[in-house]
Amino acid sequence: MVSRHSLELAVPGLVVGALAGVMAGGLTLFAGQPGGATFLALPLALFGGLYGMLLGHGPFRPGTFAPAGLLWLPAFPLSRLAQESVAATGALADGVLPFLAYQAMVSLGFAIGFLWLHERLMPSWLLRVRARGHNPRADRLLAHYVRSASA
Repeated sequence: MVSRHSLELAVPGLVVGALAGVMAGGLTLFAGQPGGATFLALPLALFGGLYGMLLGHGPFRPGTFAPAGLLWLPAFPLSRLAQESVAATGALADGVLPFLAYQAMVSLGFAIGFLWLHERLMPSWLLRVRARGHNPRADRLLAHYVRSASA
C-alpha cells in the first residue's frame, strides 16, 4: 500500500507527466495527426509520479540526471507503445523493435525536460506539503533543496 506521504511526493511528477502528454496531444492535433497523443498523458503521469516517490524514498537524489535518465529510458518507450496501441496511428509499421529503439533515444531528451520542470515545481510543492502537516520524507527532501540552494 502506498502511503499518503509517498503520494504527496508524487504530485509534481504526475503534473509534469500529464502536462507533457497533453502538450504532445495538442502539437499532434495542430500538425494534423490523429488525436491519440492525449493517451500519452496517463502513462507519462504515472511514471512521473513514480519518479517523485523514488526521489522521496532515497534511491534518487534531486537534481541528478542519471536516475531520471535511467527511469525514462524504459518508461518513455513503454508509454509511447501504450499510446500507440490505443491510438493506432501507424507508427508501428516498421515493427515494434525499431519503434522502441527510436523512442529510447528520444527518451533521454524527454528526461532532460522532465527533470528541468520537475526541479522547478518540487521545492514549492514541498513547502506547501510542509505547511499542511507532518511528512518526514517531504521534510528531508526540502532540506536537501534548501542546502543546494544555499550552496
